[in-house]
Amino acid sequence: MIRDALRAQAGHCENLDSPFMGRLLRLLADHWSEDTALAEKVAHWPGDMSPYADSLPLRIAGGLHALCLSGRDPSLAAAYPPAATDDPALWAALDTALHTHDAFLCDWIASPPQTNEVRRAAALIPVAHMLAARFGLPLRLSELGASGGLNLMFDRFALQAGETHFAAPDAAFTLAPDWTGPCPTPSDLHIADRRGVDLNPLDAHSPAGALRLMAYLWPDQSERLARTRAAIAAQDAPVDRADAIDWLAPRLSSPQEGTLHLVYHTVAWQYFPPEVQARGTALIETAGAAATEAAPLAWLSMETDGQTPGAALSLRLWPGDHRLSLGRVDFHGRWIDWQGPTQLS
Repeated sequence: MIRDALRAQAGHCENLDSPFMGRLLRLLADHWSEDTALAEKVAHWPGDMSPYADSLPLRIAGGLHALCLSGRDPSLAAAYPPAATDDPALWAALDTALHTHDAFLCDWIASPPQTNEVRRAAALIPVAHMLAARFGLPLRLSELGASGGLNLMFDRFALQAGETHFAAPDAAFTLAPDWTGPCPTPSDLHIADRRGVDLNPLDAHSPAGALRLMAYLWPDQSERLARTRAAIAAQDAPVDRADAIDWLAPRLSSPQEGTLHLVYHTVAWQYFPPEVQARGTALIETAGAAATEAAPLAWLSMETDGQTPGAALSLRLWPGDHRLSLGRVDFHGRWIDWQGPTQLS
C-alpha cells in the first residue's frame, strides 16, 4: 500500500516540476525498509494514506526534509539539492536517516502536511484589485485554512500578469505566473483588517512553525524556498486556532460599514467535511443576503472541481449574489488562465 502511494505521489511531484521529489519517493517505494518503527506505524495506518487523503508520502518526505533544514542530519542534507547525488548515494543517506531518526519521523507524520504556497496569491491579487475598483472601499480579509497566514499578506507581494504590473509598497517579491487571457486593471488597494483561521495554525515566526512551513516545500525548488522565507519575514497577521465555520460566524454577523469583507480559501475548502461545507455555504449566503453597497461581501474560492487542468477560480459577490467563473489556476500558482471579466459592474 505505502509503495503504491509513494509512486503515485512521485508522479504528482514530477508533474509539478520536482524531479528530485520524484526520485526520492521512487527510491523509498523501491527500497522501503520494513524494520523501523516508522514502517510499523505506516503498516497500521488507520486512514487512507494516498496522496488524495492523508498524504502519507508527503508527510514522510517532509520529515526527511526537516532533518536537513534543522541540521539534525548533515549527511542527509549533503545528499539533497543543490548537490548532484546519484541514486545509490541518495538511497544510502535516506536509509541511514530512516533508521537513525526513527522516533523523529514517527512523531512528524502524525500531523498532516501544511504549506503556504505563496504563488497562489497571484490569483488573489487581481481579484482584490477588481473588488477595490468596483466598490472603492478598503478590504477586510478572512482566510479559511490559512495555515501560517502567508497568503493573508498578498497585498505586499508584487505581481507581473502578462503586460500588467500590480505594484506593492516594499514588495517582498514579485510573482510572475504564465498568464493567459485579459487581466484586471490595478487599482488603489487598501486592507483595513486581515485575519485567518486554521485547525492547526502555524506560527511562522517560531522555529517549529517556520520549519514545518519550509519542510513541506520541495528541496529542488530553490525559488519557492526563497519566496517562502521572504513571505515569512513579511507575515504579521493573526491566525486563530478554530473550526473555520465556527470562527467565521461572528465575523460575518458583524459587518463593518465602509469595508468590503472578502472571505477566501485556496485549496482548503475541499478538505472540509461535507457537513462543514454545507454549514459554511449557508452561513455565507445568509450574510450575503444582508449585504449592502456600503458593506458588501465577496467569497473567493480556488479549489479543485473535478476538472483539469488546475483549480477553478470562482467569485460570489453580494449584494445581488453575482456568481462569476474567473478561470483556472495551477495548484502551485505557476500559471493562470483568466476567463472572467476584467472589471465588475
